Amino acid sequence: MGDKRQRARVQGSWAKPAPKAAHSTVFFVAGGQPVTRSWSTGPGTFEFHQPSAPIRVIPEEKTIEDAGVYEVSQGPTGVSRLQLLPRFLPMEEADWMFATLMAELPWSQKTNYRMMGGAYGEPRLTCWYGELPYTYSRSTMQANPQWHPVLVTLRQAIERETSHTFNSLLCNLYRDGKDSIAWHSDDESSLGPRPTIASLSLGDTRVFSLRKKPPPEDNGDYTYVERLKIPLSHGTLLIMEGCTQDDWQHQVAKEYHDRGPRINLTFRTIYPEPERASHR
Repeated sequence: MGDKRQRARVQGSWAKPAPKAAHSTVFFVAGGQPVTRSWSTGPGTFEFHQPSAPIRVIPEEKTIEDAGVYEVSQGPTGVSRLQLLPRFLPMEEADWMFATLMAELPWSQKTNYRMMGGAYGEPRLTCWYGELPYTYSRSTMQANPQWHPVLVTLRQAIERETSHTFNSLLCNLYRDGKDSIAWHSDDESSLGPRPTIASLSLGDTRVFSLRKKPPPEDNGDYTYVERLKIPLSHGTLLIMEGCTQDDWQHQVAKEYHDRGPRINLTFRTIYPEPERASHR
């Protein structure tokens, strides 16, 4: 009987617990660099190995809302500069111009062509004014040489403000929140180097987004680039100049809630073929 009770103590709850072996595991962090942690029972140990490469952090998107001049980047190509002028137009004047241009401009839907073939209609309406045609996304817009009187008035006011002359105008009509324009830069050779583009907004507010182009070593990965957003309200003028088109992309994304129509007028300078070479 005594032997049975002794064996029960050894096999049951009275038995001394066996020592536990130390454990370790490997965790992976951003960039694929391993971080090793190890521990053991009793007086434990903890080991941390710093990654050999720095951990990259996605920059927080910044918002620009106040009037002013913003140097958003400076690099080997030069300075990228934005100038924001909210309420460039008085409210009543902006209301009248918006209604007039909505009703009287020759709006149409442009067809673009994909690199791998196939055509699609742009998710907005457009028209083009100037002496020369304008080609982008592999299709050409023919110019309307006879400017609407409201557009002439606006061009003169913007030229006084910017001390820059414009000979062309791309008009965009976003009919609702589903209309948009994808990421791009206005860097066509017809615009010359470091173009100045003046963008006037009329109608409902839409968010104008910008993202900096990644360095060559990122192979086109936009994950870690700087990003900006600018809510463009009725009567606001935004001027993009310097290296903005070289170093940044911009878009107006779709918004899946109620948005009224918005007109965007982008004043530009287009060069004919002989002058383009001399401006490079």
